[in-house]
Parts: sequence; C-alpha cells; structure tokens
Amino acid sequence: MAIDTLVPATMSSSPAPCSRSWSISEDSLRRYVQFASESCVQELLAASDTNKGNGNDGWKMLTLDNGVEISKRRSGSLHTFRSRWVLRAVSPQQFITVANAIDAAKQWDSDLVEARYIKDLQDNLSIIRLRFGDNSKPLFRNREFIVYERRETMEDGTLVVAVASLPKEIAAGLHPEQSNAIRGLLLQSGWVVEKLEDDSCVVTYVVQLDPAGWLPKCFVNRFNTKLVMIIENLKKLAQACPSEGEI
Repeated sequence: MAIDTLVPATMSSSPAPCSRSWSISEDSLRRYVQFASESCVQELLAASDTNKGNGNDGWKMLTLDNGVEISKRRSGSLHTFRSRWVLRAVSPQQFITVANAIDAAKQWDSDLVEARYIKDLQDNLSIIRLRFGDNSKPLFRNREFIVYERRETMEDGTLVVAVASLPKEIAAGLHPEQSNAIRGLLLQSGWVVEKLEDDSCVVTYVVQLDPAGWLPKCFVNRFNTKLVMIIENLKKLAQACPSEGEI
C-alpha cells in the first residue's frame, strides 16, 4: 500500500471526536469507495500530465533541487502539493513494490508508528489505518487516519495509487476513535508512476489538505523538507529493490 505523507486537516485546536458512526454493509462500503476513488484517480492523472503545464494550470513551483520538483496549487481553502522526479534504472513496478510495502513504510516515513489493513474490499481496494505517535513532528503528532486505497494500472501501463480519508461517520463505524489519537482528514493523495523507455520511471506524488484558511509559510517550508526526505528514502529503497528479471 502507498503510505503517504499525511497532514492534519486544521492548524488550530484539536477537532472533537466524531459523535456519530455509521454501520454499513461491506457491499455498500465497496460501492462508495469505488465511486469516491474514481475522481481521486482522475485528479491524480491530471496533476501528473506535463502537457497541461502551460502556466495557467495554477501550479506554482516552490523548489527544484537535484531533479526533484515541488509545486503547490491553491483553490479556495484547499492547498495541493505535488512532487515529481525521475528514477533512473528503476521500473514502475520496483517503485510501487516499495511504496506499497506496508511493513516497510516506517523506513521512508519516520513519523509513522503504525500502519495496518482494516479491510480488503477487493483486489485493488483496501481500508487502512495510519497512526503517528508522541514523537512525531508537531504537525503529525498523535494523529490517525482511516483511509481507502485504490490501485489501478492504466491502459498505457501507468500505475496509480489513490488514497483519501473515509467520511468521519463511516470511519468511526469501522474503527472507533481512540482517546490517545486525533482523527485527521486527508482529502486526497497518491502516486502516479509512468514508465520511460529505458526501464526508468517518472514519479508524481500529490497530497491535498484543508488547513481552514491561510497556510503559514513555516508550514510550507516544513512540508517541503518532509517531502524531500521521503523522496530520498524512497529512491534508496526502490534502487535496492530487485528488478523483475532478478526475482
């Protein structure tokens, strides 16, 4: 599964625990996640489309260092961050194998203390709990997220992993909120991995959050630093992962 960099939904006081929970059938949950995740997949593909980069798409480049581009786009109160880079001599499958390894996620995101599957809805749809503990950075401390994950292979071989929080009532029905963790909200995030001719790949990572208004510059700087750290860790793990011919 793709464990993504997650951010609390607000920068103010801790949100109150959800007082309502919905118990729905597995079939209803599957149909909801299929519907909700389709728009997330399409948004990820649009964000990764370099042919749309004509300067009018709202993306503002924040940093370009050592081949890694980090950009931001704002629409109302929503802030979307995008990182994009080329992995040489690493196939899309090698990268996704590392990014989807739930037991290895803490190797590339040191803030994460727990990641586990709650439910598999079908081969490419899962419900996952992610938890960040007492020693995580202030922006992530004591947060947990109940998210769906959808994995798709497009006709041209592009791999897409879409991740977003479930509605709080559905999440509470699947996994009641814990007294030692704040239930965070991830609007959407995920990976798009495109194959290049020389068995390399282009990786685009997108995460969208709602900080309920103005986003302090110090937060942007911290988030950029965290993205660069995760990218470097993923590069090392993916390059060490055996290729298909070596397995």
